[in-house]
Amino acid sequence: MAIVEPGEEKTIGRRSLRLRSPATLDVLGEIEVQTAADVRAAVEVARKVQPEWAALKVAERGRILARAIPALIARQDDVVDTIVRETGKPRTEAFAVEVLAACDAIQYWTKRAPRLLADRSVSLHLLKTKRLRIAYRPLGVVGIITPWNFPLMLALNPTIQALLAGNAVLLKPSEVTPYSGLLLQDLLRATRIPEGLFQVLLGDGETGSALVEAGVDKISFTGSVRTGRKVAEACGRNLVPCTLELGGKDPMIVCADADLERAANGAVYGAFSNAGQICVSTERVYVVDEVADAFTQKVVEKTAALRQGASGEFDVGPMIWPAQLQIVERQVEEARARGARVLTGGRRNPDLPGLFYEPTVLTDVTHDMTIMREETFGPVLPILRVRDEAEALRFANDSRYGLNANVWTRDRRRGDLLARAVQSGSVVVNDCMLTYGATESPFGGVKESGIGQVNGENGLRSFCHAQSIMSDRFGAKNEFLWYPYSGKKLAWLQRVLRWVWGTPLGRLLS
Repeated sequence: MAIVEPGEEKTIGRRSLRLRSPATLDVLGEIEVQTAADVRAAVEVARKVQPEWAALKVAERGRILARAIPALIARQDDVVDTIVRETGKPRTEAFAVEVLAACDAIQYWTKRAPRLLADRSVSLHLLKTKRLRIAYRPLGVVGIITPWNFPLMLALNPTIQALLAGNAVLLKPSEVTPYSGLLLQDLLRATRIPEGLFQVLLGDGETGSALVEAGVDKISFTGSVRTGRKVAEACGRNLVPCTLELGGKDPMIVCADADLERAANGAVYGAFSNAGQICVSTERVYVVDEVADAFTQKVVEKTAALRQGASGEFDVGPMIWPAQLQIVERQVEEARARGARVLTGGRRNPDLPGLFYEPTVLTDVTHDMTIMREETFGPVLPILRVRDEAEALRFANDSRYGLNANVWTRDRRRGDLLARAVQSGSVVVNDCMLTYGATESPFGGVKESGIGQVNGENGLRSFCHAQSIMSDRFGAKNEFLWYPYSGKKLAWLQRVLRWVWGTPLGRLLS
């Protein structure tokens, strides 16, 4: 439902949005934009029900939320149909990345959250008469704002984590793909969680802005750098924590010793999966000169063989949002005007009615072109030949983004060293786009690609406040540092300083 137009005003004071399929341009329905008053009312409901949920043990929350798996399995065809209608992506892709991945995320977090969120004891190095425990307490009400490229999975994953941590959740899905948000609502209702614990707020930027300003206890946002900056500014003003998973311009480094067949297959999949509309998709390639011709030839042949379509079996679907298609066209035309060569693709698909842009491979690009520096988020793969891996690394790091990267070499040590040298939140060696799907792996960007992390222990615990609870172990009537002060106490403390931190043995034992 990528084409969003003004709809009929069915309720006084509310705007409505009409939605069209990005693949067929057919009208698919209308939604009403929920107002700031609606958002405030939803927060109030969530606040009332959240303490009841937080009072349950984590294992009990997990047992309840795990009921979403059989509900999802039972509705798998309906879920895939809805996602395909909204996005136009191939059914196999929708099934693998939305349905299978969703089941895995629910299973993973519901099984492991009781251990990861359990109170833990910490041994104190100095205050041996005290006991320290860390307790993970829910934040309260969490607002989650999600994008249109993976409309179910990117909503479900943070929602499950936030709920397991004991929070209530208000989800604002993209206005481009609202029905996937409603799918998640149906799945969670099947688990019989308390009414109002999870609510979906439909609307556009007006609704999202209202959610950020509604007094929630955290915002989790996935989307563009431009919008993420506005979210961060509002959260900073309101002293509300936020996690921002923003854009990327993910580089691919192809070393001289790379397995070119595997690297070419990885480049094509990494660039054109979901029509390139993935934050961790490969958006620029730096290939060492001595293998550049052979690598490029393989990539062009494999790209030209991709099937683009709207029904039946196909590999690449449409762009999901018209404005993103315009960005792709503008970047390709600018590169072409500045001397880049289009080896395949380079235009809208003339044989299909929707928002289809042909999978495109460019060469003779330069590092200063927009297509090598700004996020494209579409089915375009620019290839730049470099002298050696050092130059490739320098170009890869010369970017304001740092979300994901991939490195290709037969030498494991070289691959590890290059991965560590790339300024990126995550790096994959001899593969691509795995880091978000690897639930154990903390996922987040550096530079302008985001703040904070999702997934891994850090991601789950980010929906909590880590509360320190320190208690006395022995119950003495007085403590040495309590009143009264005296010269004798000061002299004793000075002796401690000299012995513990002023001698090698003291430093060793302290």
